Amino acid sequence: MSTTGANADPLAALGSLPGVAESVESVRKSVDRVYGHRVMRRRSNEITSEAALRGARGSAALSGADWALEEVRRRSDFGVDDESRVMGAALRLTAEAGQLLSIWRQSPLRVLARLHLVAAASDRDEVGRPRQAGESVDEPLIELPLPGAAEVSGRLEGLSELIIAGGSAPALVTAAVVQGELLALRPFVSHNGLVARAAARIVLVGSGLDPKSVCPAEVGHAELGRASYLAALDGYVSGTPEGMAAWITHCGSAIELGARESTAVCEALQRGAA
Repeated sequence: MSTTGANADPLAALGSLPGVAESVESVRKSVDRVYGHRVMRRRSNEITSEAALRGARGSAALSGADWALEEVRRRSDFGVDDESRVMGAALRLTAEAGQLLSIWRQSPLRVLARLHLVAAASDRDEVGRPRQAGESVDEPLIELPLPGAAEVSGRLEGLSELIIAGGSAPALVTAAVVQGELLALRPFVSHNGLVARAAARIVLVGSGLDPKSVCPAEVGHAELGRASYLAALDGYVSGTPEGMAAWITHCGSAIELGARESTAVCEALQRGAA
């Protein structure tokens, strides 16, 4: 995404793209329905915990570890093979994201570095910092052209400046751009998809749209499917107004599905079935 030009608030400008305002409003109504549920008044911590688990499962599914929810609940060893390591990384990121809200608006690049460190769970030199020239990226499920290290550095700085500056953009727009930009750049040597979705989650919570983190967009992205996710990402990478709008509205649909998931959890708890 270009962050230069005459418009002082390019993220807010994206809110005027066709269909985006309608998606923003639809997302708000879906989120409000969850927060208005009577179970949320008494058992919001349980809903948050369940949403975290389901969100981690959804994010891992998009990164190649598509496990049943009960398998995630049952397992305790997440270092046996590639899929279990992906799932373990997703669970660690979900737990860590909530601890980084106060830092995000002041130092988003520091938060991203921390997220990668947590996901990789390694002390190797290339972990916890943007990749350097010549370093390869292990992200086989995203087959987009890979920007060079210099471009990555410049665009990360631009994204950081936009976040720190704030602005009037809806949370959906900001979260979609953060996620899309990180997926397009793949700034780390691994775990970029997981980090991108965790960063988007931080935006949604920190913006006040979903302060209790009970509307896991990752659930919706997984339900919509990896093919749709990657097709929408192609629209973001194209940079066209139509492509950007398609990505943002896709992210909006994912949040709505996440909200629907937590509404169902609320209703199950109300019935005493969960």
